[in-house]
Amino acid sequence: MKTSILVLMAAASMPFAAMAADKPAQPVTVIKAAHMIDTIAGKRRDNVMVVVRGDRIDKVGKAGDAIPDGAQVIDLGDKTIMPGLVDSHTHMTGAPFHGYEALQVSIPRAALYGAKNARITLLAGITTVRDVGADGYSDVALRDAINDGDVPGPRMLVAGTSLGMTGGHCDNNLLPAEYHAKAGGVADGPWAVRAKVREVIKYGADVIKFCATGGVLSKGDSPGAQQYSFEEMKAIVDEAHLHGRRVAAHAHGTDGIKTAIRAGVDSIEHASILDDEAIKMAKEHGTYFSMDIYNDDYILSEGIKNGMLPESIEKEKAIGLTQRQSFRRAYKAGVKMAFGTDEGVYPHGDNGKQMAKMVEWGMSPMVAIQTATMGSATLLGMQDDIGAITPGRFADIIAVDGNPLKDASEYTRVTFVMKGGEVYKGSE
Repeated sequence: MKTSILVLMAAASMPFAAMAADKPAQPVTVIKAAHMIDTIAGKRRDNVMVVVRGDRIDKVGKAGDAIPDGAQVIDLGDKTIMPGLVDSHTHMTGAPFHGYEALQVSIPRAALYGAKNARITLLAGITTVRDVGADGYSDVALRDAINDGDVPGPRMLVAGTSLGMTGGHCDNNLLPAEYHAKAGGVADGPWAVRAKVREVIKYGADVIKFCATGGVLSKGDSPGAQQYSFEEMKAIVDEAHLHGRRVAAHAHGTDGIKTAIRAGVDSIEHASILDDEAIKMAKEHGTYFSMDIYNDDYILSEGIKNGMLPESIEKEKAIGLTQRQSFRRAYKAGVKMAFGTDEGVYPHGDNGKQMAKMVEWGMSPMVAIQTATMGSATLLGMQDDIGAITPGRFADIIAVDGNPLKDASEYTRVTFVMKGGEVYKGSE
């Protein structure tokens, strides 16, 4: 007993520095590359060296700087490095089925699809995602599995089940009445939607998502028609903000977009049919637009063979070009923009295809990458942790062979992926 007491007394008197020295040192990795996209400065830097300590960036310097003792060196040669992309609108547990074919997918099966999709998405250079709706909280389970190291995948913020009115875009309208099928997020009326917000937070939601209008891939509604009243939307937003959750509103139609902005949402998803007032309101309120302008190509070319309803194809034909024109108008007017692709409608891992569309419809190549990094990071409230290669932020770093500022298709050919200091692709 006396010996134990003496040991404890000695430990208590040990200088703090000596005790700290006993802790295992964080691994140090040095990445060298010919070029780097500096999203903060808005320029491409040459001959860079990034020092990563643990899961964070420690230093950004020149290729000739001194290399810390014991560091692992990854020389990427002529490649261009940049921050990992941040997709603000995904459905990670989305299966490769649509329409009636999707009815065969159970919640456990969706979760397993999610485990597969998470790896594909990460290896495509998407290191952080916001998942805006999944049945049965399968997105919550996937987020937790990634955080626990059970499966590889991007950093995730999740919405759990999306809120929607009875019979709306966020409900299940594919089965006849005798099945009494209703989606898990359905709630009607201000107090009922408040209770539903509390419920999804209880079961793990980081963000709240609701349907303010009809949609393309739902049966029996119009994308342009408003769903939920102002009072219901305001109740959702107030309750979510009370609990520190941001709110994303699915909204294609003009009235639904404007009502959701008035209600105080943080982002409008899709934002397809805009008028001048909607754009002005978004600027005044600081509301982000997350617009999936690649989707039109996939839906019209591949939708039918993947089970999408003919009704959905016709909706997309009516709305796709309008959405892209709205994107250009909103960007030129100075609305805050995020990179949101609706991953899960198209095959997982094809997120980078939207970068070329953003350039085609008005953004400069540099603004496109800033939108897909810092823009989305700020929307997610993670601007101090991701979105740029700078000291203190997570070491989420990807690389391509060419110059993405000259060829936006480079984002579909990511050759190196590091997330949180761990290399998942291309270290050899």
